[in-house]
Amino acid sequence: MVSGRSNRPAGLRMMPNAIKILVAGGFGVGKTTLVSAISETRPLHTEEVLTGESVGVDDLSGVEGKNTTTVAMDFGRITIRDEYVLYLFGTPGQKRFWFMWDELAIGALGAVVLADTRRLADCFPSVDYFERRGTPFIVAVNCFEGAQQFKLEEVEHALNLGPDIPVLLCDARRRESGKEVLITLVRHAMGAHAARQPAPAG
Repeated sequence: MVSGRSNRPAGLRMMPNAIKILVAGGFGVGKTTLVSAISETRPLHTEEVLTGESVGVDDLSGVEGKNTTTVAMDFGRITIRDEYVLYLFGTPGQKRFWFMWDELAIGALGAVVLADTRRLADCFPSVDYFERRGTPFIVAVNCFEGAQQFKLEEVEHALNLGPDIPVLLCDARRRESGKEVLITLVRHAMGAHAARQPAPAG
């Protein structure tokens, strides 16, 4: 008879599950800020100073004070409830760097699409991309100081997403707010993947 006892030495902890998460959205929406705020290790950034070369290429309307841009990715890590280690990959926001998304998306459980109510349309390319790939995603609306505040129902209506896509408000600067976003995504993505599994035979 098979015993239910484990052969693992006493006191040896289970290794947490490693999960790859993408953080996407438009230019200047707060992807670097979110990864920096919640990473438990020093995050890796590939930011460069905006130069005159970006004039007429990068749309700065609404984020005129931004003087740097991510040219490859942001990378951070956070452990959730000792069960999961989330590896966070922030995608570049400008269209000229979108060619990198396919590489970054390989093996990702799901994605957070950050949105800014001042430039809500900027999140649509990310939404379209993950819908085409069949990658589970949620939308987190980053609440910027001084921006007009909207009810969540108004944002959901403006985004015109399906009822199964979670939409929530967040503050990308706050660690606890970012953790809530990630927990929401992991739950949603795992549910979506489970629903795709074929029913057991018999």
